[in-house]
Amino acid sequence: MTVYNFCAGPAKLPEAVMNKAQSEFVNWNNTGCSVMELSHRSKEFIAVYDSAIASIKQLLGLSDEYTVLFMHGGGRGQFSAVPLNLLNSGQANYVTTGSWSQAAVEEAKKFGAVTEQNTVEIVGGKKQVISMSDWQVSQDSAYVHYCPNETVDGIEIFEQPSFDVPVVADMSSTIFSREIDSSKFDLIYAGAQKNIGPSGLSLVVVKKELLARSQETVPSVFNYKLTHEKDSMFNTPPTYAIYLAKLVFDWLLENGGVAAQEVLNKKKADLLYQTIDNSSFYSNNIASANRSRMNVPFFLANSELDSTFLAQAENQGLVALKGHRIVGGMRASIYNAMPIEGVKALTEFMQEFERTHG
Repeated sequence: MTVYNFCAGPAKLPEAVMNKAQSEFVNWNNTGCSVMELSHRSKEFIAVYDSAIASIKQLLGLSDEYTVLFMHGGGRGQFSAVPLNLLNSGQANYVTTGSWSQAAVEEAKKFGAVTEQNTVEIVGGKKQVISMSDWQVSQDSAYVHYCPNETVDGIEIFEQPSFDVPVVADMSSTIFSREIDSSKFDLIYAGAQKNIGPSGLSLVVVKKELLARSQETVPSVFNYKLTHEKDSMFNTPPTYAIYLAKLVFDWLLENGGVAAQEVLNKKKADLLYQTIDNSSFYSNNIASANRSRMNVPFFLANSELDSTFLAQAENQGLVALKGHRIVGGMRASIYNAMPIEGVKALTEFMQEFERTHG
């Protein structure tokens, strides 16, 4: 039986990547060592690191204005690192659209003045995000922070930002899933455990001109300027996680890059949402313009059937479909590594479950 993992994170990795990592685990590149045993300063690992950085720049279409950093602490670590490095004075604007952007606000408040705006409204019983043109962003703000995709709530923002202050985006759950205009962002960060690799690693893409804001008082492990100057190796980085991320980037490039991945992701999401919309048994409470392509929450008309649905789905090899404890219901996370066959298997099961229980 084929198992399809719909976990929101740590999430499924591409099968081809896992197979390659398995084949190289003990003896990488005929060195007689595993990648995780190599010195992070060895020429062998530097080649892995350089390849990963080059691939990120290619996948995101980054100009020389940007530097790419590998850092510790995942996405939550960046909730602290962003204000520590960028909020030296004044205040920052934080836009909240769900659980993760709210968590970023609460962390930022520990380090400086923060103005918060909730941009979600309910229209016709559906949650939607107001247009960016109506966001309240102060012209003297140190930066504006938002989360383009909320994994818990299933809300995604597809508009490209255009503000007169630096734009910071938490792309942990949407990076590399669709094309973006990277020039619209001044800092992008992402926890790795959704579309990049294993948990613990975080990716930061930042305009070099912002590095001047990083003060010596910022803890070294979170200091953007120091991390840039030391090529992400001030201390030992999570080397095996970087190696796995590099394999994921290779896989993306071999399969048409972000543009091709976006086409596939849209097909997967459309198939699942159509199954929900064509049914009176299932529902989704997000407006169509803001429905996430990565995280699809849905609810059964009779919540008493939730446990039965989950048990029978797992018996069919469809795992980790339980909704977040805050939201309830079901949630299917269909990141880049989820093949369309997995979504087809899920929708076929949903239709059969409705036939027998509806």
